[in-house]
Amino acid sequence: MITITDKAAAKVNEIAASENLGGQGLRLRVIGGGCAGFQYDLYFEDATTDMDESFESNGVKLYVDPLSFQYLEATEIDYVEGAHGSGFKFNNPNVKGSCGCGSSVSF
Repeated sequence: MITITDKAAAKVNEIAASENLGGQGLRLRVIGGGCAGFQYDLYFEDATTDMDESFESNGVKLYVDPLSFQYLEATEIDYVEGAHGSGFKFNNPNVKGSCGCGSSVSF
């Protein structure tokens, strides 16, 4: 199961409303790249495939392809704001390491 915090869900809904994306879900992926090997990718999408894992957390639909799901199982997505900027944070228990800046991870 993958979950999203109340704060992250509110931000997703705010972005969806401002860009007229109502009814779409959030696609979550793990893609190759970055200095540690993998990066997280998320974007709005309205279509799923038969192979996707689908979840709903705090009113947000989440879609994950099977390859990404093996890396994202039990992940919580939060939204953080700080002195160095703001953005979505993946609290992923499957991560074995990350780069210095935190933008890529290894499994």
